[in-house]
Amino acid sequence: MRIPAGRWHWLSSPWWRGLVAVAVGALPALAFPAPSLWWFAYVALVPWMLLIRSAPTGRRAALDGWLGATGFMIAVHHWLMPSLHVFIVVLAGLLALLWLPWGWLVRWTLGGAPSVRRATAALAVVPSGWLMAELVRSWEGLGGPWGLLGSSQWQVAPALRLVSVGGVWLVSLLVVAVNTGVVVLLTAPAARRPVVAALVACAVAVGAVSAWAPRPEQTGRVRVAVVQPGVVSGPERRFALSEALTRDLAGRDPDLVVWGESSVGADLTERPDLAARLAALSRLVGAEVLVNVDARRSDRPGIFKSSVLVGPEGVTGGRYDKMRLVPFGEYVPARSLLGWATAVGKAAGEDRRRGTSPVVMTLPGGGVGGLRVGPLVCFESAFPDMSRELTRRGAQVLVTQSATSTFQHSWAPEQHASLAALRAAENGRPVVHATLTGVSAVFGPRGERAGSPLGTDASASVVYDVPLAEGSTVYVRAGDWPVHGALAVLVLLGAAGAVRALRRRAAPPPPGPPARTARASAARPGR
Repeated sequence: MRIPAGRWHWLSSPWWRGLVAVAVGALPALAFPAPSLWWFAYVALVPWMLLIRSAPTGRRAALDGWLGATGFMIAVHHWLMPSLHVFIVVLAGLLALLWLPWGWLVRWTLGGAPSVRRATAALAVVPSGWLMAELVRSWEGLGGPWGLLGSSQWQVAPALRLVSVGGVWLVSLLVVAVNTGVVVLLTAPAARRPVVAALVACAVAVGAVSAWAPRPEQTGRVRVAVVQPGVVSGPERRFALSEALTRDLAGRDPDLVVWGESSVGADLTERPDLAARLAALSRLVGAEVLVNVDARRSDRPGIFKSSVLVGPEGVTGGRYDKMRLVPFGEYVPARSLLGWATAVGKAAGEDRRRGTSPVVMTLPGGGVGGLRVGPLVCFESAFPDMSRELTRRGAQVLVTQSATSTFQHSWAPEQHASLAALRAAENGRPVVHATLTGVSAVFGPRGERAGSPLGTDASASVVYDVPLAEGSTVYVRAGDWPVHGALAVLVLLGAAGAVRALRRRAAPPPPGPPARTARASAARPGR
């Protein structure tokens, strides 16, 4: 499809077109916190898709997909710029390569004057292509599943009900399908009736899920205290302030006290004085204290980030070592090749070590003796499979210990806290998101807020009344079935294309023009 003459003629310039692709690709970032324009997600892809469908060739459409995804990756991770500087552009461009096939699919299904069949198929094909890009870039080594499009719907109750059925992946499919439907309505009049019918069917399905999907049954409540010291320089001062805030909990009957990530800066085996102070706090408030130790271990080589449960008698033996580390923040992938990144930004000078297995901790005493807690550390709350595995192992409360102090005045703290709502809805389990400097928040088993969050300006300890639930969501039982469905759609599309190609190759060539007779040749002038 050629760019029409007139006011849009300048899009025929590859440079202008590229700049526009980057700009419109960045628009979906506005649906995430802090702006939280969740409704915008359902039309945010439309300008980008309209640009792609107007590409003169499939190669240019793929390029528009890559450039737009580069803009999206930069926008949704822009808060990393102070740490990575120009390197973020390189990383965004590499991740955006995953959207090259998606750009081609958008043009193939929606370009020119698409047939009714092709435009209708786009409602399944285009979202499936998008989901495959999200899935691959969700690998830990590529940065993890931060900024999945479906996670922009973390505060929308019907979307959270979908999350309980198909995880955040199902909501991503829905959001992209609605965007695709809008593009079809704008550009393919002949396909409007079936597309409207499909969108109405989606709305009815969402309503049916909201009404009939299994809901977690509340079984009681537990009082969880979150200690957020705020911005404090130095591990000793941070520990002392967290200690003082924990003392304020005396007489408030918490069942568990949670400190944020890196709240303890020394191995408790090497610092028995710190372990004794924590045990004294546990005795004072009448509850175990879950701290996070970021230090070199005495029993194993290297630095670990570990969730450690401390009771009245000291460390209880409950310990979880962080398994998935932040690329460049906690380790440098292929350090021998990319070690120069430590000189460009704030990349890790030494790689942290990984844990080997998830851990469910059991509180040994108190009013909720036997309560099973599943800890995650910071970045790990972005991975749906990790919280699902803890739930399958019997966790009744999921706890995320986090620290976004480096990105205090950015969108990162609110984006991170919003992920807890998704993990709660996916698993039908409450999630406690405890940070050093905010935003700390608690969500109930349906993804609903359980009390007011602690913002980035707060230094406080707060007790939350957290609802407990039992039962299993569809997502916990069935796993990532929307991903498998999307893959099946693309496999069927490829198989159909291969069959058509084979049929064309096997078909006999069309008959050529009849051979001229000698008489006809002789009758031509000049012969």
